[in-house]
Amino acid sequence: MTETSVRTTIDERGIATVTLDRQDKHNAFDDVVIGELRDAFKALRKDERVRVVVLRGAGKHFSAGGDLAWMRRMAEYDYGHNMKDAEELAGMLQDLYRLPMPTVAVVQGAAFGGAVGLVSCCDMAIAAERARFALSEVRIGLIPATIGPYVVKSIGERAASRYMLTGEAFDAATALQLGLVSETCAAEHLDAHASALVDELLMGGPAAQRAAKDLVRSVAGAGLSPSLIEDTCARIAHIRVSGEGQEGLSAFLEKRAPAWREPTGNGEES
Repeated sequence: MTETSVRTTIDERGIATVTLDRQDKHNAFDDVVIGELRDAFKALRKDERVRVVVLRGAGKHFSAGGDLAWMRRMAEYDYGHNMKDAEELAGMLQDLYRLPMPTVAVVQGAAFGGAVGLVSCCDMAIAAERARFALSEVRIGLIPATIGPYVVKSIGERAASRYMLTGEAFDAATALQLGLVSETCAAEHLDAHASALVDELLMGGPAAQRAAKDLVRSVAGAGLSPSLIEDTCARIAHIRVSGEGQEGLSAFLEKRAPAWREPTGNGEES
């Protein structure tokens, strides 16, 4: 087998875990890792077994962001090569952001530069209390361009301006306050808290969660127009008559667990 820096596992409950495993480089990513992440996200999008995607970094750090050797190499290339390279990174971020199922980032140690973009692309994130974040690109004469749209969506224009302009690091408590992460805990409890969050996600109907995620993305920033109201009416009418909607309502009235809470499939690694 060819050794890769990105590992994907899927357990019997449909929990897919994508792990950056390049510990000698603090899980920093380059063009090869970006390609591996794109392949992983594209494969998960097509896999109907997958209920939740968890994004992690192996070892002490989530990710140190862009690999310095990669950035040094790209600085020697012309505008066209750099444009193509940036488009691959932007494509990877879009692949993650557009995954239809819930996505969770689990962050420990450093989450610098592009790694903040990965966290911002996920629906929710849990961080160890001692995790550190930074959008430090300006300190080496660059900007966090491709991750910018997702970071601004995540923490807002005002906070993005501060941390993109100063390049200063901030702690997990600040990340929580900004909305970049949804929960913090002691490092030794990180796995337990992540598991508890996944358990909460498994309580919901998979089709309903995908529809709810699409709803959030569709109404965020939209004006309260007649067409938007009509669209939301159509969404609820559609899911009420769906098989999952009917099963969920029947289970609630009959005081039993709905069918989707039953484990399916066999665990495997890809």
